[in-house]
Amino acid sequence: MSKELELASKYFPGGVNSPVRAFKSVGCEPPFIKSAYGSRVIDTNDIEYIDYVGTWGPAILGHAEESVIEAVRRKALDGLSFGAPTMVETELAQLICDAFPVIQKMRFVSSGTEATMSAVRLARGFTNRPYIIKCDGGYHGHGDSLLVSAGSGVATLAIPGCPGIPESIASNTLVVPFNDLEAVKKVFETHKDKIAAMIVEPVCGNMGVVNPKDGYLQGLRKLCDDNKALLIFDEVMTGFRGCYGGVSKITEVTPDLTTLGKVVGGGMPLAVYGGRADIMSMIAPDGPVYQAGTLSGNPIAVAAGIATLKKLKSDHTFYLKLLSTSEKLEKGLLNAAREEGIKIQSNRYGAMMTIFFTDSPVTDYESAKKSDTQMFTKWFKGMLKRKIYLPPSQFEAMFISGAHTEADLEKTIYMAKETFKEIKNN
Repeated sequence: MSKELELASKYFPGGVNSPVRAFKSVGCEPPFIKSAYGSRVIDTNDIEYIDYVGTWGPAILGHAEESVIEAVRRKALDGLSFGAPTMVETELAQLICDAFPVIQKMRFVSSGTEATMSAVRLARGFTNRPYIIKCDGGYHGHGDSLLVSAGSGVATLAIPGCPGIPESIASNTLVVPFNDLEAVKKVFETHKDKIAAMIVEPVCGNMGVVNPKDGYLQGLRKLCDDNKALLIFDEVMTGFRGCYGGVSKITEVTPDLTTLGKVVGGGMPLAVYGGRADIMSMIAPDGPVYQAGTLSGNPIAVAAGIATLKKLKSDHTFYLKLLSTSEKLEKGLLNAAREEGIKIQSNRYGAMMTIFFTDSPVTDYESAKKSDTQMFTKWFKGMLKRKIYLPPSQFEAMFISGAHTEADLEKTIYMAKETFKEIKNN
């Protein structure tokens, strides 16, 4: 055990503050990162890696982007937190409404988990109904109502369920396969007039990246309308990853509520839930549904978010370049695997993707679980050894940033070829 992990393990479970960081599923120890810039992270041994974790999504501009760092520095000089309204909150809200027309009013919180659990509480309060529908393998944070049949870290660690969540709470969450409209229809028929909402990642990111089939999201919208239930899009991961906006903008499917995080905070702890004004009017102090937070709308986090969104909005070529970079990386990795006879599938949405070690298409959690996790472990270790930093789980997404260069892609694809050769020969 490294000295860093040994010391950390004295104070934190597994030596980490979020489970997947422990690298348990890939059977090795995590590097401890001390700094980052652009497309690179540097560990405590001064080893530099090309980074495709991107702090799990927020670093769409790259690490330590100059305008974001300067915005944080300037705002910090005014004080770190006030616990009071600020005008910068309104400025960020205006940018979010511009990017997400489906959001009429919103509330800032500090994490994606806070956003999703608040949206679920609001949906129940607005409809006065108890049940929530979610997808098998869909991860919406670690709130009690949503940590049921979750993917991501739960899948990675092979935890069958989560002790500490009473059955009385878990039983109010109904689970269906992703991309299966018939299953959703049957649940609505079985629990008529009792379902408050369906919450879904419109593109899954926490069973690995899984795209919706044609008509799936539109079908969910109709089923929710027909049954007077709300539709919640969890765009904590997908927001700003495919366009200046979200999946709702690309598909023209309008959810009733949307949750955002990651990119919207520019790397600082900030998340959002929002949607139709009449629904949001149920939130205190306007209505009876309570939610609060001392650090909600923290001015430093808001400043980072404003700087990030302004950069994305003002650079009219940003997304053309980002999506082109992502496509080139995907094609390069697929070709590298095929040259060595390694069977993989790639699913990509915008600038996030997952390489699945399977020869079958991945369309839901069941098909994702057919992936060869031992092969993924060999792939992960081989790439890490070659200074390519990937998410340490078959069931997570790689994130590409605007800071990744042609040279980064060439090196990554070359190292992938070398890793696939190593896997084939061993």
